[in-house]
Amino acid sequence: MDYDLDMHRGLPMTARDAINNHRWAAPQRVWVAAVWFGFALLDATQMVVAMYSMGMQHAWLKLFVTTFLSWLPWALTTMLVLRFAWRDPWVKLTPLQRWVTHILACLTTGLIASAWTACLEVLLNPYAYSSVAPFRALWFGKFYVGISTSVVFYAVILAVTYVLDARERLALEQTETARLNEQLSRAQLDALRRQVEPHFLFNTLNAIAGLVREGRNDAAVSMIAGLSDFLRRTLEDSTRQQVALQEELEFAQKYLDIQKVRFAERLQLHVEVPRELYGALVPSLILQPMVENAVKHGIAKRAQGGAIRISASRNDGMLTLSVCNDGPSLPADWEAARAGIGISNVRTRLQSLYGKACELRMENQSAGGVEVSVSLPFAMASPSKET
Repeated sequence: MDYDLDMHRGLPMTARDAINNHRWAAPQRVWVAAVWFGFALLDATQMVVAMYSMGMQHAWLKLFVTTFLSWLPWALTTMLVLRFAWRDPWVKLTPLQRWVTHILACLTTGLIASAWTACLEVLLNPYAYSSVAPFRALWFGKFYVGISTSVVFYAVILAVTYVLDARERLALEQTETARLNEQLSRAQLDALRRQVEPHFLFNTLNAIAGLVREGRNDAAVSMIAGLSDFLRRTLEDSTRQQVALQEELEFAQKYLDIQKVRFAERLQLHVEVPRELYGALVPSLILQPMVENAVKHGIAKRAQGGAIRISASRNDGMLTLSVCNDGPSLPADWEAARAGIGISNVRTRLQSLYGKACELRMENQSAGGVEVSVSLPFAMASPSKET
C-alpha cells in the first residue's frame, strides 16, 4: 500500500507546511495518543479476562502492564508518520522509493515492537514461567509470528494518514479558492474604480471649469465640495466588497448631487426602495456605473434632460436593483455592440462574487427609455459587522 503524495505537489510550500503543522498540533497528538491508549487498554483487559476465565495462572498485573505497553511502539510510529509524511524530503521521493521506504519502516517498526515486547517479558515474566526464554529467541520469535500483524497495522496507519491528508487538503483548497476569489473580486473592484474615477473626475472638472467661465461660482464651489466628498467616500470604501443597500444608495446620491449641479433642473431622480431592503447586502460601487450609464446615454443626450429612477425589489430569494432613464432607446442592434467599460466590469464582478446565481439585463422600456437591472442572491447585512 503506497501513500502517494504526488497530489500535493501542486500546492505551494507554505500550504504543505500549514497542513503538516495543523496535523501535528497538540489536539492531533492528544487524539492519536487517546486512540492508542483506548486500543491498548481494551487489548490488555481482554487478554487478562480471557486467560483468567480459562483457569490459567499468570501474574495478572504484570500481564496487563506488558500487554498494554506492547502497543507503545505503534503509537510512536503513528505520530512519526503523521509528522513526517508530508515533509519536503518525503514528497520529493519517487513512488518506488516510497514503496521501499514503507517496507523498511514497516519491518523496522515490527522489529522494534517485537524487541520491546520481548524485553518486557524478560523483565516482568508476566506468564509466571519457571524460566524465561532468552531475549534473542523471544525477539525473533515474536517478529516472525507477528509480521503479518505488523503489515496490517502499518497499512492502517497509512490509511488514517491518507484520510487526514485528504481532509486537510480539501479544507485548504476550499480556503485557498475562497481567498483567490476574494482577491479576484477586489482586483476587479479596483479596476472598476480606476476606470470610473478618472472618467468621472475629468468630466466633473470640465463641468466645474464651465461653471467658473459662466460666472456661476457658487455652483462651482458646491460641485467641488461634492466631488471631494465623493472621492473621500470612494477611498473609505475601497477595502469593502459588500455594503448595505442604504449605503450604496447614499453613494449613488452623492454622484447624482454632483451631476445635478451640472444639469440643474434637467436631471430628476426618483428612488423607489422599500425600507425593509435598506439592510440588504450588495456589491460596493454597483449602482454608480449603472447610474452613470443612465446619465451619459439618457439624460445628457436630451436637451430637456429627463428622469432617473432607482428601484429595488425582492422575490424568491433574489434581490433586483434597477436603474431606469427616460432617454433614447437602445438601437435595434445594441446586443451586437459591446457594453461600456462600467457595465462590463459590473457583469464581471457579479459573476466572480455569485457565479451563475446572478443576472444583469439591459432592455428598452415599453414607455420609452432604458432599464439596467441586476439580480443577485438576497442577504441581509449584519447590524454589528461590516462586510
